[in-house]
Amino acid sequence: MDCNSIRENYILNTGWKFKLGEEPKAWYKGFDDSSWRDVNIPHDWAVEHPFDINCSSGTGYLPGGKGYYRKAFFLPKKLKGKQVFITFDGVYKNSMVWCNSYYLGKRPNGYTQFCYDITDFVCFGDDPNVIVVKVQHEDIADSRWYTGSGIYRKVTVTVKDKIAIENNSVFIYTAKAEKEQAEILVQMSVSNAQEADAEISARHILYDRNRPVASSQNHHCVGAGGRVNDYQVLTVNNPILWSPDNPCLYTCVTEIERDGKIIDREKTVIGIRTFSFDPDNGFFLNGKSMKIKGVCVHHDAGCLGAAVRKKVWERRLKALKEMGCNAIRMSHNPHMPELYDLCDSMGFLVIDEAFDEWEGVKNKWVKGHNVYPPAHYGYYEDFPKWHEEDLSAMILRDRNHPSVILWSIGNEVDYPNDPYCSPLFKEAMGNNDRNKPLAERLSDPNKPDAKRLVTVAKKLVSIVKKHDNTRPVTAALAFPDLSNAIGLSDCLDVVGYNYMEHLYEEDHKRYPNKIILGTENIHGIEQWLEVAENDFISGQFLWTGVDFLGETQGWPCHGSKSGLLDVAGFKKPSYYFRQSLWSEKPMVKLFTSDMIEEAGGDFDRSHDLISAWDYKNGQDILVVCYTNCEQTELFINNRSAGIKRLGDCGKGYLTWIVPFEKGELKAVSIDKNGLTHECVILTTGKAAKIKLTCADTLISADGSDMTHIIAEIVDSDGNRVSHARNRIRVTVEGEGYLMGLENGDLRDLTPYSENYRNAYKGRLLIYVSSGCKSDLIKVTAESDGLISGEAVIECK
Repeated sequence: MDCNSIRENYILNTGWKFKLGEEPKAWYKGFDDSSWRDVNIPHDWAVEHPFDINCSSGTGYLPGGKGYYRKAFFLPKKLKGKQVFITFDGVYKNSMVWCNSYYLGKRPNGYTQFCYDITDFVCFGDDPNVIVVKVQHEDIADSRWYTGSGIYRKVTVTVKDKIAIENNSVFIYTAKAEKEQAEILVQMSVSNAQEADAEISARHILYDRNRPVASSQNHHCVGAGGRVNDYQVLTVNNPILWSPDNPCLYTCVTEIERDGKIIDREKTVIGIRTFSFDPDNGFFLNGKSMKIKGVCVHHDAGCLGAAVRKKVWERRLKALKEMGCNAIRMSHNPHMPELYDLCDSMGFLVIDEAFDEWEGVKNKWVKGHNVYPPAHYGYYEDFPKWHEEDLSAMILRDRNHPSVILWSIGNEVDYPNDPYCSPLFKEAMGNNDRNKPLAERLSDPNKPDAKRLVTVAKKLVSIVKKHDNTRPVTAALAFPDLSNAIGLSDCLDVVGYNYMEHLYEEDHKRYPNKIILGTENIHGIEQWLEVAENDFISGQFLWTGVDFLGETQGWPCHGSKSGLLDVAGFKKPSYYFRQSLWSEKPMVKLFTSDMIEEAGGDFDRSHDLISAWDYKNGQDILVVCYTNCEQTELFINNRSAGIKRLGDCGKGYLTWIVPFEKGELKAVSIDKNGLTHECVILTTGKAAKIKLTCADTLISADGSDMTHIIAEIVDSDGNRVSHARNRIRVTVEGEGYLMGLENGDLRDLTPYSENYRNAYKGRLLIYVSSGCKSDLIKVTAESDGLISGEAVIECK
């Protein structure tokens, strides 16, 4: 509990009861739930079940269903008379909520944060409060990617005064930022739920760490049952400007004072920065030109499903940062709030995206990607009634994040004939239309007219601007030719192009006043050069930064391999190729393959590459070197296999074909300053033992903290045996529990609920959660024929 005398927040993440299936009386406060399962939040029940070929391929061959959650909690008597709210960060989906048998409401959208006022229904003192949540996710083919099922994000109860800052009303933004001085505008609303008028002071204090650097105060009379809007200006001298290279954050403390007593307080973390897009010169941050080097991400984490904790994303973002990435596109929905906090503190620019579909339903693949016929469920059923509330919720929640630079109102809503058609294009195919029947490629006058997209877009843009007029609006377009022709792109401040790099130059000439950004791109060097060599293109967002569940080509694969990191967060060969293009730091990395004709540098041909030097003696082996250094020499057992220059290769990476010889493979690269950098791969011995490496050996005993443990199968010298696929069994003893095992192999159908899994490329990731008591946690990893590995974690 984050508790002070002014406002109290209770995080309801532990001690929930859960039942999968129907229970008509579950809403009733007095219902006996003692036979239900104990679970903690976040929770995703889908990954607790085996993969099933009869489930939808689009959502990862995992089931949905209907489930109920119940949580009892107490509020101290001293809080009686205050306002009480409950906030859900994400429930997938069609949630219905009760408090003490009183029905609060329904929220169809599974990605949107929502809040209920439960002031009239709560008890104080020894009488428990019971929250009941019904979740309905029976149409599992409702998405093109894995969604999860359940209360998969944080739940918070907030208690505050009758006179208080309204939820999500504080909006802080940079009006001007120069080296000597910055001007920060602050607006908020204060409501009075009492029956008498109230004189108040509204004060803002800006802190650089613990040092106040600016303050402002206004006085208001808030009428009984009314509200006032407050606007103030903070002037900051010598500000430190936020950027990906220096993500400096300030904290604004907003206080409401009445009769000399502070009655409400809210803290908002901000960054001081300005940015702009120019149709000819691209993106500028704090007046300096920069290229956006972004990746798209979905919200799952393999074995954890959608119930992802902050540390999982922290580990992923750290790896992406090391690669040279500076931007994230939240595909194709609002993500967990903690991810935006990390982007603020770690230095990532963000496209915040609201929808994947509007009124028209997209194809949802159930038997493999582009395998007809598709299913047709999805958010389109709720869009007409809920789009304004859902879009507003995203903007209001995220508009104080300095990382957020663009609001995206949709992803590929203009996809050819899916379902919107136009007589301007008799036949059309999208970027991902392999196997599409001719009838589906032809314009159909009986399908929705694409011109309708313009009407919807204008309304969505107006909703965004109502809540935030400081950031541009974009959409990720699949068919720019159509969108430009019908006027859809005219609705946007920044026009997002998905996979249409060949149109950049031509469209820049045809529409010189339009700002073009690559919002979804493949991993090839040609696509990057379109950005690097053209000032008018601000950047690109690769599809994707991390492998994800769902959107699979077909059984037995249960996810997409499009990432630079796999679902375990391990770096793939394509990661290092991208690092060689994006990173300013010199780097060199070696991979090998015995599939000489099939290996390469771009992502879709690099999955067979492995960082290993274990083959048959004399066998011809392809060696691939990713580097940003000018010259590299390859050595086998200290004998040169040749020198190659990156500028001579024309493909962004270096290759050799050499006969295998047991021992050492080494690359020595020379950077532009004449400094050398090495990468060495050794021939390994037989698998001998399991080595455990724990990211955090001290975690909090709050039931919500966690740690990552990497289990590696190594030889007697401690070198990872990359070809090892031994089955590893994991046990957790003490005040903690096993959250899941992930190896990054999307063809491994071992149920995620098991405590064993095969190693993949010689390693396995172990997720361990803390409990709620101080104690030691012992983790043991065993495999037949190998020496076991152990790790001890302190939980306190």
